[in-house]
Amino acid sequence: MPPHPAVSATRVAVRALLDSSHRTGPVAVACSGGADSLALAAATAHVATRRGIDVHGLVVDHGLQPGSAEVAARAAEQLRELGCAEVRVLDVEVTGPGGTEAAARRARYAALDAARPGGLVLLGHTLDDQAETVLLGLGRGSGPRSIAGMRPLDPPWGRPLLDVRRATTEAACAAQGLVPWRDPHNADERFTRVRLRTAVLPLLEEVLQGGVAPALARTARQLREDVDALDGLAEELLPLVAAGPELDAAALAGHPGALRRRVLRSWLRARGVPQITDAQLRAADALVADWTGQGGPALPGDFVLRRTRGRLLLTAAQRGVANG
Repeated sequence: MPPHPAVSATRVAVRALLDSSHRTGPVAVACSGGADSLALAAATAHVATRRGIDVHGLVVDHGLQPGSAEVAARAAEQLRELGCAEVRVLDVEVTGPGGTEAAARRARYAALDAARPGGLVLLGHTLDDQAETVLLGLGRGSGPRSIAGMRPLDPPWGRPLLDVRRATTEAACAAQGLVPWRDPHNADERFTRVRLRTAVLPLLEEVLQGGVAPALARTARQLREDVDALDGLAEELLPLVAAGPELDAAALAGHPGALRRRVLRSWLRARGVPQITDAQLRAADALVADWTGQGGPALPGDFVLRRTRGRLLLTAAQRGVANG
């Protein structure tokens, strides 16, 4: 008999991503034991092993809930039952700024990156997760790169299920006799994503008469295409206006703002600026396109940007000199 339609949908999605990535070496699946990652693990085991590709299972134990070790052990057992060649449980410490969600994400990604067997790590993000990501980006005013959402293939990360609904992964698990773990944090409205999922998106669906999550995912895909095109143009422009430690502000000034700011961001990062906000980037851009003799912005990493003789220079703050 043919597999259940939900099972077929997850397998088709995994097959498409492996085809697009041209991967022939081992692949890892990150699995929390929840329906999304469990359905992904089952689909990957089915598709990859038939191609002679070893599948490694990685389970991250954040240690944030009582019994988390038991949950991780059960997820690891399920991965072994699905046929993963090697399964590891990764214990992490969730610390640092930005709240529990952000700290857990940093710890999880760092652990998965360190443990991967050299190839892709597949993650169980679905279309519903993509819609939530787009809404978060909109609400925070994070710009097109954030609203463009998650990429299906962003090595070492692969997200085969970004066109698959959460309900489909639930159905795929049920059809295969897999019992997913129900994370109580997914119902805890202290977390922003949970409130988006349980309150904001249902309200939008009601007001806009359905189809909101797929529409947000389409928006993300369209924006990714635009972002990629602009990034490519900026990459071509950068070597034409940058020479060593200087950037030719006069030559850059004639280009559209979207390109100028991309060039500036790349140049500043290459010079050692670790992070830059939109406000700081626009202040830097003003030295290029709207310069009236003003001083340049202080930037992270203890840097100061200044303009002199039509060129931008990045100096250590303690060595900053007057603009000219």
